[in-house]
Order: sequence, then C-alpha cells, then structure tokens
Amino acid sequence: MRQKSRRTWSRHRSALLLTVAGIAVVLLAALSTFIGVSDVSPLSILEGGPDGKAAQLLVVSRLPRTLALVLTGIAMSIVGLIMQMLVRNKFVEPSTTGTAESAALGLLVVTIFAPTLPLFGKMVIAAVFALAGTGLFLLILRRIPVRSIVLVPLVGIMLGGVIGAVTTFFAYRLDLLQTLGTWMTGDFSGILRGRYELLWLALGMTMIAWIAADRFTVVGLGQEFTTNLGLHYGRVLALGLTIVSVVTAIVIVTAGVIPFLGLIVPNIVSIARGDNVRRSIPWVAMLGAGFVLVCDIIGRVLRFPYEIPLGIVVGVIGSVLFLYLLLRRPSRAH
Repeated sequence: MRQKSRRTWSRHRSALLLTVAGIAVVLLAALSTFIGVSDVSPLSILEGGPDGKAAQLLVVSRLPRTLALVLTGIAMSIVGLIMQMLVRNKFVEPSTTGTAESAALGLLVVTIFAPTLPLFGKMVIAAVFALAGTGLFLLILRRIPVRSIVLVPLVGIMLGGVIGAVTTFFAYRLDLLQTLGTWMTGDFSGILRGRYELLWLALGMTMIAWIAADRFTVVGLGQEFTTNLGLHYGRVLALGLTIVSVVTAIVIVTAGVIPFLGLIVPNIVSIARGDNVRRSIPWVAMLGAGFVLVCDIIGRVLRFPYEIPLGIVVGVIGSVLFLYLLLRRPSRAH
C-alpha cells in the first residue's frame, strides 16, 4: 500500500513538474515573440487595432517565427533521442552522423537539376539523401569491431565532413556557396507566414515516434533482445530512420542546420529521468523547445538591434555542453 502511494505521488509530482515546464515554455515563447527592432507589444497592438502595422507584423512574422522555433526544438530533440536509441550511443544526432550534411547535399542536387521544384518536393529529395547518409553511417559502424562511446560520433563527424566537403566543392564550382551557407547555418530571421508550415509535418512525425516509443526502447537493447520479444528489428529500425531523415530534411529546408540540439537535450533528460523513451519524450520536447527559445532570445539581444543566427548560438552552447558530457561519462564500449 505504501509503495502504491509512493508511485502515485511520483506520477503526480512528474505531472506537476511537466506542467510547470510547459508554462515556462509559453512564457519564453511570449518573450521571444515581442523581442525585435519593430515595436510589437500588447499595447501597440491594441492601439493600432487588427489592421495596424504591429498586428500585421505579429501575424505575418513574429508568431510564425515563434511557432517555428518551438516546433524545431521539439522535433529535433525527439529525433536526437530516437537516433541515440537506434544506434545505442548517447553522443549521436543528425549533425554528428552525416544525416544533416547528406540532406544539404540533396538540397544542392535538387537546386542544380530542378531549381523550380516546390518546397515539399525539395524536402522529399533531402529526406531521401538524409536516409541514405544515415544508412551509410550505420553500415560503417557495423564494420567496426569495437565501438567505444567516443568512436561512434567521431566516425559520424568524419563521414559528415567528407559529405560536406563534396557538397562545398560542387557549390563552389557552381557559384552556390551562399545558398549552401543558408542551409548549413540555422537562421530563423527569414521565417514568415507560408514559409514554416512544413514544420507541422515534423511535429506529426514526432507524434508517430511517441506512439512507437516502446518499440524504440526495445530496439535500444539490441537486435537479439528485440527479436526474442517478437518485434521485427529491421522494420522498427527503418521506421526510426525514416522519422529522423524526414524531420531533419524539413528543418534544414525551413531554417537550416541546428547543431547539437538533438544531442544535448536527450542527454540532460536521460541524466534526470532515465532511458525510457515514452516517459522521456514529453520532457525532451519541453526542454528542447525551451532551450531553442532561450538561445533565440540570447541571439536577438546580445547585439541588439542586430541578430546572431540561432544555429551559431546553439552550436556554441551545445559544443560546450557536449564536451562536458564527454568528460563526465567514462570512455567505455556501448
């Protein structure tokens, strides 16, 4: 009886903390919405009315940007969690496995051969390239007999470097370096209404990940264990890789690469909440959205009225946290 009451209290406490985290994310989103060079505040919106400049700017630019930030934070953090479970390594995510670089290569190919293709078509091509790059990464890992916890992301970073070098070479030869730079640097300053809606599809993919969370948890225990429980290891792996590739492609097409986001957030949640994917996903989503919003606010106020791209702020903070996590965990096989 006492143990049951403890479990009930633990669930209530977890729900309360998650609610507080959700309120904090809403407050951060509101703060981010009203930061900018133009005067967009509740007072200016009321004074100008629904047809005023402030209200129009809010609907066309500020709200789409905030929604894009929240959706990106949720989607990329959950994608990082899924990838870590599939690869069975805490230090992998799309920017450390060659997935993001492969998606950028796909975008370069479609820009060269089909520049008039709609945004959705570009996303599909980028997702196919991202899936191929992730598959190549997993194939290379299978050839490595001993996989230390540090070696796996190192292999992914090297693979991403090779793919990135090929992409940069062709972009340079075809005078597309500036276009490539917009994909490789996460920047939300150009997000407007009509330019971010694909991110709702990314949110839908993360909902599928939540439904299949228990399967990803089992897959994280290894192929033999998964098969013994009656699950098809290959199908679950293919589902996870498809979700990772599609979400990564959507984010890069919309705003560019956001490095380390899918690595840092799941690790912080894992330290605090454990490795159960179903229980971790709501926390990963909240922390991911909050982390992106905080980095966005920092980038917008640090050199106000100028703006530092979000990808740079996340990359700097994320790299420091990445080094801390590397030094914190022992280098052992995983």
